[in-house]
Amino acid sequence: MTTPAAAAVSLSADEARRIALRAQGFLGAPDRRAGVRGVLRHLGAVQLDTISVLARSHELVPYARLGAVGRGAVEAAYWSEGHAFEYWSHAACVLPMEEWPHFAFRRRANRARGHRWHILADQDRSTRAVLDRLRAEGPLTSTGLGGAKNGGEWFQWSETKIAVEWLLDIGEVVCTERRSWKRVYDLAERAVPDALFHDGLDDRECLRRLVALAGRSLGVGTRADIADYHRLKGEQVDAVIADSGLVPVEVEGWGRPAWADPAALATVPRGRHRTALLSPFDSLVWDRARTERVFGFTHRLEAYVPKAQRIHGYFAMPLLAGGRLRGRVDPAREGTTLVARQLSLASPGDARHMAAALREAAEWVGCDAVRVERAATPQEAAAVTAELAAL
Repeated sequence: MTTPAAAAVSLSADEARRIALRAQGFLGAPDRRAGVRGVLRHLGAVQLDTISVLARSHELVPYARLGAVGRGAVEAAYWSEGHAFEYWSHAACVLPMEEWPHFAFRRRANRARGHRWHILADQDRSTRAVLDRLRAEGPLTSTGLGGAKNGGEWFQWSETKIAVEWLLDIGEVVCTERRSWKRVYDLAERAVPDALFHDGLDDRECLRRLVALAGRSLGVGTRADIADYHRLKGEQVDAVIADSGLVPVEVEGWGRPAWADPAALATVPRGRHRTALLSPFDSLVWDRARTERVFGFTHRLEAYVPKAQRIHGYFAMPLLAGGRLRGRVDPAREGTTLVARQLSLASPGDARHMAAALREAAEWVGCDAVRVERAATPQEAAAVTAELAAL
């Protein structure tokens, strides 16, 4: 890293990549004592998604960093003892409870808008009924509140579901647990610790803190990278970045201004690289433009692409090995066999990395065998199969 006088810190593309890996928990020894909660605090946001292949995405994120932590332990780490809540950040995300005050700006904006996309005939009556039930009965799912659907099409929410989601948007209700994938709602005044239950931060301070946190979680990023992390607007980043504590940097090949966490610049990133399969919703790769810029790896989720048009498969998971993205695999489970329905490698030497990642993933989800169904070439399929046999 060089620091010419009167100029931004200059980083090579490789330095920026290693800084990003360390910031995301993939370079250096994992903090096993802090565990899943430590991963959540470190990342600042873990995206939720309905798709479950090996496991749901929020389970895959700590697994990729810590290894085969028990899936029950992952859920308990998120959803017990009031350590986290769910809210809209990069998308629907699990967030550390200490970030509750930082989203006051979004709660206020929602309240000012007056509704989400559903409009209630009598909003005051409907929301009051939900609050009264929660106050009297404690945490409830939408089913417990009276049902999520109104009997029509699947996307037609009931009056109760609309009301409770609106209360979630404006912060009167909070989700601190998913139970059988259903949100469990509680009064925010009851679930959020007193020290955090306030909206005293003005919008600018909320944004300043979120920009600083995004910079820390990314290690180094452009304006667009930083904005995307918690889905801020570019102009919101512009308004606060000078006061965020982030340091302007120039990154070789990026061709645009960038900022880095000063702590990330203080020491050279060194340590052991993790080999892992990544959820497409992992924060290392959820920003496709950044993934291509940092890793030279083009990736997209094809779950919503018609099957005949898919190239890499329904839920292709990038393979991280040696600090680079070295391939991808679309996994599935057939009984106790993990099936690689489609895989591809960056080079023939990556067969051993793919085999190791598949074997570890299989053991994590309780499978005792791995089968390669299809690969980009017959040679790749044969190489990974041979490596699996040698493990």
